[in-house]
Amino acid sequence: MAGGTAAARDPSELPRQGREVVLAAALEAFFEQGFHGTSMRNIAARAGTAVSHAYYYFPSKTDLLRALIFQVTEDLLAALAAARAAAGPDPAAQLAAMVRAHVALHTERQAESFVGNTELRSLDERDRDRAVALRDAVGAMFREVVGAGMAQGTFHIRHREEAVLAIMTMCTAVAGWYRAGGPLRAEAIGERYASLALNMLGWQGVEEPRACSF
Repeated sequence: MAGGTAAARDPSELPRQGREVVLAAALEAFFEQGFHGTSMRNIAARAGTAVSHAYYYFPSKTDLLRALIFQVTEDLLAALAAARAAAGPDPAAQLAAMVRAHVALHTERQAESFVGNTELRSLDERDRDRAVALRDAVGAMFREVVGAGMAQGTFHIRHREEAVLAIMTMCTAVAGWYRAGGPLRAEAIGERYASLALNMLGWQGVEEPRACSF
């Protein structure tokens, strides 16, 4: 997605999947050029269609950015909830699973995650407030798991808010530096970050939940 300008799409495909094609072209452009460095004309050219067609699906460049940011954050929430549910009742297992899921999304959908993190300031106030509320919901899920672990004596920390912020920040930052051809696979990063998060929380278990050696 980051590797240069996409080849023009066949306009005949657009009636069937037009919205997705235009959205993908916008993501490419925002990732490579930034929101303010991108025009609707550029997005239309990447999508292989007329500017008027791009406007048909999205009345403005801001509508495209809003759709991208909301979707990736909502999908993150769903992935975290699914990971937590599948991990069982142990807070350490839940936390580790959520960290893996967080890293997985930010590597699998790196461009969306990067744009969501760097272009939040480009949304208008109402949309920015909604995006922040979605991110707050992510934080609330982590705080709930960490709080449960503290109450059970699984985690031993004094500053829950700062610990949660640190965990979320390190997971989110992966989108800024991860390279698919790098020395570590995404799964290995997820495992190592899960270990780092548990250590940060003072977890003293004998064996890390689903720990692997890479």
